[in-house]
Amino acid sequence: MKTKFLLGAAASLVALFAAGSAFAQSAGSIVVYGGAAQINPQVESGDLTAPSLAGTKVDVKKATSFVGGITYYWTDNISIDLPIAAPFKHDVVGAGAIDGVGKLGTVKSLPMTLLAQYRFGQASSSFRPFVGAGVTYGYFFKPRSTAVLSGITGGTPSNPTTLSMKSRWGTTMELGAAYNITKDWSASVEVTKTFIKTTGSLSTGQTIETTLDPVSVKFGIGYRF
Repeated sequence: MKTKFLLGAAASLVALFAAGSAFAQSAGSIVVYGGAAQINPQVESGDLTAPSLAGTKVDVKKATSFVGGITYYWTDNISIDLPIAAPFKHDVVGAGAIDGVGKLGTVKSLPMTLLAQYRFGQASSSFRPFVGAGVTYGYFFKPRSTAVLSGITGGTPSNPTTLSMKSRWGTTMELGAAYNITKDWSASVEVTKTFIKTTGSLSTGQTIETTLDPVSVKFGIGYRF
């Protein structure tokens, strides 16, 4: 009798858990999430145009910020994701012939991305890997230059060299996985690669073409409505 009772109780708990996790990522669901992300540019820099020391290049360092977003499940397997991030602040440093001179400036980036995703498994699955692809607009703003940049480009304290970076469109590929903690709560981790280039400009008239192609890692906690 006791064994039957325990088996019955266990079966009830399994059924309850299954019911609680069912359709956690089903068609029509909207998941709002928040977390953090790190952007690590994979920089390939061209040379700064003349007049400059031959081989003058730049590097753009990684940055971390808070992120959030909204995911809409169009079907049980196809979703649309709109990440929303706080700005990332990157250091711009010397490379090539000026490697080691230090920080040339800073720039803030605000990537705006729209992704189409395909999620493997069933809507009731606890663990669901996914792939995605989409477009990204890389918005660069609030550039700040340093005395180092002025020193190597002929700027002066009264007339310092300033810099800017052109905002551009790019494409993004994504690989990730989500785990349904409960019927409504989930956790996810994603790795994205964005293919994007930019042009840096100095107030001295010089320019530099730079491939950024950042790899981003994002972790989030989501709630389904």
